[in-house]
Amino acid sequence: MTRFPVEEFKNLDTPFYYYDLNLLDRTLAEIKRSARDENFVVHYAVKANANPVILRKIQASGLGIDAVSGGEISAAIEAGFRPDKIVYAGVGKTDKEIRLALEKHIGWFNVESLAELEIIDQIASSMGVTARVAIRVNPDIDAHTHEYITTGLAENKFGVSLKMLDKVLERARDLNNINLTGLHFHIGSQITEHEPFIMLCQRINDLQDELETKGFKFADINVGGGLGIDYSDPDRRPIPDFEGYFKTFRNHLHLRQGQKLHFELGRAVVAQCGSLVTRVIYVKEGETKRFAIVDAGMTDLIRPALYNAHHKIENISDPHGELHHYDVVGPVCESSDVFGKGELLPYIRRGDFLCLRSAGAYGEAMASGYNCRQLPASFFSDM
Repeated sequence: MTRFPVEEFKNLDTPFYYYDLNLLDRTLAEIKRSARDENFVVHYAVKANANPVILRKIQASGLGIDAVSGGEISAAIEAGFRPDKIVYAGVGKTDKEIRLALEKHIGWFNVESLAELEIIDQIASSMGVTARVAIRVNPDIDAHTHEYITTGLAENKFGVSLKMLDKVLERARDLNNINLTGLHFHIGSQITEHEPFIMLCQRINDLQDELETKGFKFADINVGGGLGIDYSDPDRRPIPDFEGYFKTFRNHLHLRQGQKLHFELGRAVVAQCGSLVTRVIYVKEGETKRFAIVDAGMTDLIRPALYNAHHKIENISDPHGELHHYDVVGPVCESSDVFGKGELLPYIRRGDFLCLRSAGAYGEAMASGYNCRQLPASFFSDM
């Protein structure tokens, strides 16, 4: 259970992100225990949270990196990650980013189109190097998640369709500066049921059987990430079910002799260790509602406005007060700057600290300076 040092918070400017590093350590230890197979390789998806302190913690645990930009590659290397443990994904890699990745000798590219494959080959040829690649396959699987974070349907922009896969694989095999090493898949985010992952395993099994008859064998299979967390009750489930997640692939995916199975976990690693702490500016009495107006806004945590996501809100200044209903809203000049409507919270006063839980993933990383607002600071439990 994350504990919040409210007395210490009184000396800090709000809003800010507060990270429970003990919980992060426990989460990383559970990942290592659950992914104990020698052929399982876990990468951390930097897009979830690129805070340097968080990155260094994750690097010390032995995970690799899943990067989706040149900036993330640089941040990972600066945090101490070995370049050969970095996988570079993303549907829109620029020439400059591809050159950076090749110069740093990253592990490989997850390639998302024939056009990208040919550009990587051209750039690698001009540099006199060979690029290791895995082809990202769009498996056309519905993960039953939010439309903005599903990635594995045929209608999504990501990956190579099953119908076009043979053509892309054959081209990769023919290119002189491409080393085709594997297949990559990712079906979406915040997946809380095992069934979509079982479907993915079955699709990969069938696909490998079919491709082997055509002479294609792969050293690496990458199943992406997507494991969800408990946003409604983070203290009851502070660590996701990594055991069940890895067991699903252990039981249902038929790896070939010597194949490595790669995972790209982001949200499941860092979401629960981070919280957004904000101070109440005003309590406004409306005709039909009571508003708790806080100094954090959608610029600090955009998920509620972007995805209609909900983070558990707590009054950490007075957790045992009489309960009342509030709309918790921010100061940004947008009607969507709302963290929660009709929230049942202990009585709120001006100056109280409210905490938005499970904000360690896609919180600080997606913060912006809209309205010329300052980016939120970050503080840590043992620093």
